Amino acid sequence: MDISRAEQRILHLLAQGGRIEPVRDERKKITELKLFTREGWLFTGLDLATFRKLKRRRAISSRRGQPYGVTRRGLELVRSQLNNR
Repeated sequence: MDISRAEQRILHLLAQGGRIEPVRDERKKITELKLFTREGWLFTGLDLATFRKLKRRRAISSRRGQPYGVTRRGLELVRSQLNNR
C-alpha cells in the first residue's frame, strides 16, 4: 500500500520515538493534535485528516490512554531511510 509523503514523514517521526498527543473538547472529540519528536520538539505538519487516514490504516494507535504511537503495521508501511535505521 502506498502512502503519501506527509504520512511517510509522520510515520518516520513516530518510528524514531515521537508521539501524538490529542487535545479534546468537552464532548471528548479530538479538536487539535500535537506531534512531538523524540527530542521534545513540536512538529506542525500534522492535520486532522492525515491523522484519521493513519488511524484508519491502523498505522498508529493509542494504548491505555497513552499518546498515539506507531504500530507494527505502521513500521511496515514506512520506507527505510538512513536516519531511520
